[in-house]
Amino acid sequence: MANKTAGKIAAELLKEWNIDHVYGMPGDSVNEFIDELRHEENSLRFIQVRHEETAALAAAADAKLTGKIGVCLSIAGPGAVHLLNGLYDAKADGAPVLAITGQVSSDEIGRDYFQEIGLERMFEDVALFNQQVHSAEALPDLLNQAIRTAYSQKGAAVLSVSDDLFAEKIKRKPVYTSALYIEGDLEPKKSQLMQCAQLINQAKKPVILAGRGMKSARDELLEFADKAAAPIIVTLPAKGVVPDRHPHMLGNLGHIGTKPAYEAMEESDLLIMLGTSFPYRDYLPEDAPAIQLDNNPAKIGKRYPVTAGLVCDAKKGLFELTKTIERKSNRAFLESCIQHMRKWRYEVEKDEQVATEPLKPQQVIARLEDAVADDAVLSVDVGNVTVWTARHFNMTNQDFLISSWLGTMGCGLPGAISAKLSHPERQVVAVCGDGGFSMSMHDFPTAVKYELPIVVVILNNQNLGMIQYEQQEKGHVNYATALENVDYAKFAEACGGKGFSVTKHEELIPALKSAFHSQKPSIIDVAIEDEPPLPGKISYTQAVNYSKYMIKKLVEKKELDLPPLKKSLKRIF
Repeated sequence: MANKTAGKIAAELLKEWNIDHVYGMPGDSVNEFIDELRHEENSLRFIQVRHEETAALAAAADAKLTGKIGVCLSIAGPGAVHLLNGLYDAKADGAPVLAITGQVSSDEIGRDYFQEIGLERMFEDVALFNQQVHSAEALPDLLNQAIRTAYSQKGAAVLSVSDDLFAEKIKRKPVYTSALYIEGDLEPKKSQLMQCAQLINQAKKPVILAGRGMKSARDELLEFADKAAAPIIVTLPAKGVVPDRHPHMLGNLGHIGTKPAYEAMEESDLLIMLGTSFPYRDYLPEDAPAIQLDNNPAKIGKRYPVTAGLVCDAKKGLFELTKTIERKSNRAFLESCIQHMRKWRYEVEKDEQVATEPLKPQQVIARLEDAVADDAVLSVDVGNVTVWTARHFNMTNQDFLISSWLGTMGCGLPGAISAKLSHPERQVVAVCGDGGFSMSMHDFPTAVKYELPIVVVILNNQNLGMIQYEQQEKGHVNYATALENVDYAKFAEACGGKGFSVTKHEELIPALKSAFHSQKPSIIDVAIEDEPPLPGKISYTQAVNYSKYMIKKLVEKKELDLPPLKKSLKRIF
């Protein structure tokens, strides 16, 4: 390592950390490091994006999908600013990400130079590790510390480096740190197991709320649920943890959720939270006792007053808890939940199977489910499309990528790019609304450039559908939600990909088949009916506010006609 440049050593350390690609854009404050990456392109690919926000969102998606740290790179000033949204997404979803940003030359710092901003102050809120590198010799040690912190604390780490430091030679090896992070398995304590088991054994209506922390413990979760006679509800980022058609499965909770999930929570006499810190208190039981399992003690009782906690590894903890509890002989509550879910599915699937014109979003998602492979990756954008996919795509062994806590529109395409780079052998689909896709469509040419045959399905209602519905839910008349239409199929062709326009039901399946057989990135632009994704269970406040919206709308149009008004209100009660 002696007499190598700091940039060369940094590139070698990234490889030691098992990192094989970096997202970003070149520029004058990272060009020395870019040149080092050029020499490493066979083992450390630099993925040139069109916008740094895509780089950070793709890096976060890397971490969510693979568990490995994602890495993004930007110049100082505007490039670093563009990273913020993706880094906040990583922070919110607990995804380890490293951002390396350039900075003005070390002898210009503090002199209000071109593109100089206070990077450490700017990244202070988002980054768990946030350091300006002041010397070439410090870079290797700080790089190792940054990566280790991102892994151990599950979030974003930022290193800001003046480009001239990358070109300086280092005469010694890093002395303080190494490229190594070891994660131990937390054993559950016997006293915690016994306390939890006692509550479970006493409960007559236990309900499981499983989060993303259960992704590595599917078998253990299903065995536990069977022995405890408990239905399973999953959080949005945990979709796919349990196959959607498993008998115990009641779907999601909250605005995107199902009516059986809502009702099970209302009836529950014991809430069992596994690997989640669910934020929406209104959808949890009023005062039921609760058990919470998490590998982070700070999460226990953070959002719900728990009675007992279990701090441990998901697999080991559930395995030991299952051994400790009694098998429930009274399974009446579980059987009732299963029956409610069957009825719910029957009603939901009616909308999926009819052929309407224009198409309904439910129909598109159902046909997509039929078309994709069992091990596909779905990168789902934020908006109405999130609700339709969560409710109507029944996952088996697919992976589900989403910006869950930050909920940032535009995440679908970067997630798909990430998934195809990480798993080139798997089918990858981005499911987007036209509003979300248009926020990141500039990077569709990135998929073309790197020959990533992803399929982007756009549910196009020429509207910011979720925002429109939120305005109605508040009792407001819709304003500034309509979108000028774009021919996304022609856009795909102009970028060098494949484009398909779908306006009729009979066009959808052939378009899906053609796109999946194409060796190029493809966009399927599907014109859909503008339909609100009503909650599985509508609250009294939502009903009242929606009534206010309908009255305001009709009054403004001077069409206050009671029969149509009654018909509109009937849909929501």
